[in-house]
Amino acid sequence: MGINCALDGPSGAGKSTIAKTLAKRLGYVYVDTGAMYRAIGLYAVRAGADTSDKGRIVPLLENISVELCYVDGSQRVILNGEDVSDLIRTPEISMAASAISAIPEVRTFLLELQRSIARKNNIIMDGRDIGTVILPNADVKVFMTASAEERARRRYEELKEKGQDVNYDDILKDINQRDYNDSHRETAPLKKADDAVEIDTTNMSAEEVADRIEELIDSAIRKDFKVIPAWRRGFYSIIRFIASIPFYIAFSIKYDGLENVPDHGSVILAGNHQTWFDPILIAIKVKYISSYMAKAELFKIPILSQIISLVHGFPTRRSSNDVSSLTRAESFIRKGYNLTIFPEGTRSKDGKIGRAKSGVALVASRCGVPVYPVGISYKRPLRFRRRITVRFGKPLSPEELKIMSMSKTDLRMAGELIMERIGELVKDNG
Repeated sequence: MGINCALDGPSGAGKSTIAKTLAKRLGYVYVDTGAMYRAIGLYAVRAGADTSDKGRIVPLLENISVELCYVDGSQRVILNGEDVSDLIRTPEISMAASAISAIPEVRTFLLELQRSIARKNNIIMDGRDIGTVILPNADVKVFMTASAEERARRRYEELKEKGQDVNYDDILKDINQRDYNDSHRETAPLKKADDAVEIDTTNMSAEEVADRIEELIDSAIRKDFKVIPAWRRGFYSIIRFIASIPFYIAFSIKYDGLENVPDHGSVILAGNHQTWFDPILIAIKVKYISSYMAKAELFKIPILSQIISLVHGFPTRRSSNDVSSLTRAESFIRKGYNLTIFPEGTRSKDGKIGRAKSGVALVASRCGVPVYPVGISYKRPLRFRRRITVRFGKPLSPEELKIMSMSKTDLRMAGELIMERIGELVKDNG
């Protein structure tokens, strides 16, 4: 199950606008439940049925198919094979949707479809009862509201921009009527969930609202992440300084992109791999303690095994999908440690960038943490006082990686993007 965000509130509070903005920002799937009800309302109006008459509406459901699809990044609503995305946005269909949404059979008809989408994806879902009925266990619940006058003004301007001949007073009347209908219906009435955060958008811009909800989503992702105690981080800093001394003596080390070095834990540091001391070169400039994936063969050597374990290293079998090592990696990240990983899985003998294995993308996706690319470069052969350049790149957010599923295709594309960013950092060693 992914991260589920439920946006509830009255008509015109800006739910759809904010949901679309957040979905685009975060790479989540946007589920417009209102559009589904509108599609059924459109079908009922076309059939000449009284949308408040349960006896007329329920028999129609067996002839209705509603789907959501995306065309050029925009959600489209398909009713029985017809794209009705624009046709369902009129005041008449809005009132029809409000009426038919009060019919229990209609809600049941759409419920499983909505929950199925939520189980499989990171989603932003907006509607009237998402946090109370559809997704009662959503990670983030927000109840958006605004004054009736402000909501009417927004709707009036939206319809005028589309060239429709509308009257503000009529829209305000419709909104007040719909508020009453939605809050007084017997089945799943409009109300704020007990654990929802209420946001009054009357005097807020869309960007301000989206920023606030994004903060809530980020907090939800990190709610189980712990913080390493200060004393342990302080002790680590001393060890890190001592360990760096022989490397500064042996080589001329240059660090670039230090402004990109993370100042907190629970991130992934992904670098190219050429020497056994690459983890140390990265750790020298990262304040938070890291954990490390190391090939299982190293743990067969008793003394070396103890040393690696002491610095939070753990074994991984490179020739197979090692579920246990991925679980250990997740565990360290959630405890507040970073994960330093070399996506190629083995050292490069010629310095060329190889392909990433699926591990880094899997962990990034499952933990929802950013990946910081690190490029290490030097001229071969590596000799005493030779220049080594370590470059830290800008982080790749989980949204930029666009891992929408655990499919091989999504993981491969995310891995390729990570290696591409690493490759950009090792193009030259000037």
